[in-house]
Amino acid sequence: MDTRQLAAFCAVVERKSFSQAAERLGVTQPAVSLQVRSLEKRLGRQLLDRSGRSVEPTEAGLALYRGAQRLLALEGQLLEELQAGDGGELGGTLEVGASTGPGSTVVPVLLCEFQRENPGVAISLSISDTQTVVDRVAERELELGVVGAARRHRGVVFEPFFRDEVVLACPPDHRFAGRTIDLDELRQEPLIVMQEGAGVRLVIEDELRRAGTRLRELQPKLELGLQESARSAVVAGYGVTFISRAAIEGDLAAGTLAVARVKGLDPSREISLVRSAGRSPTRAAEAFLSFARERLE
Repeated sequence: MDTRQLAAFCAVVERKSFSQAAERLGVTQPAVSLQVRSLEKRLGRQLLDRSGRSVEPTEAGLALYRGAQRLLALEGQLLEELQAGDGGELGGTLEVGASTGPGSTVVPVLLCEFQRENPGVAISLSISDTQTVVDRVAERELELGVVGAARRHRGVVFEPFFRDEVVLACPPDHRFAGRTIDLDELRQEPLIVMQEGAGVRLVIEDELRRAGTRLRELQPKLELGLQESARSAVVAGYGVTFISRAAIEGDLAAGTLAVARVKGLDPSREISLVRSAGRSPTRAAEAFLSFARERLE
């Protein structure tokens, strides 16, 4: 079976669009259409439903897609092994996604150090909220994800990676700075939260539920996207926010932010590694994970 046809078909299924599939593959839309039509003709089955606003797989197409994913992953692994040889230099591309906490602190440094030791590997890191990273790993757009909250998803597998402390950040001259406060005091201050799906927000929502309350009961005044947006607002004096300590270590050292603790809350979190269920890892991915775990010990 022609793997180029399978790659074009899988790209259309994942992107739900011929034009977006062509953009992802770096070819023209007519080329993608021709590959898919040739595949349908060869199999004697309609694989895609083109009647709606987006392209969807038929029942036969969905069955083919599942098998094609495994075949393409195996092909990539075999090519990589043949090019590198046993014990040879690592090559290929490693595509990683991370949520804003680990993606702005630990992960970029690990990837840079790994690439310096393995110059034959091209590395791509994209930063999104936790849910987007998980979805993209499940759809096999990314090989690995690193996120701050593990949420059940049948298309992926979560593994512990390292731990991260979540703190309440405030300006250095704020009345909370260096103190342990209670929830009643927190309700009196403008609370800045991150958008739904952000790892830190998910951790705080879980921690508050264990303490017998809800995030909405704290009456958040501002919802400002992801960690960098919330951090900037706190630095400018517009409120306080729960944030990864690793994301503000530089601010703490410079004295531009301070931290407080909230009585009854202990919001440390497990940073998780995300892999696509059933996907065979490339040598580059396995080498990076061994490298990273050694560094994080």
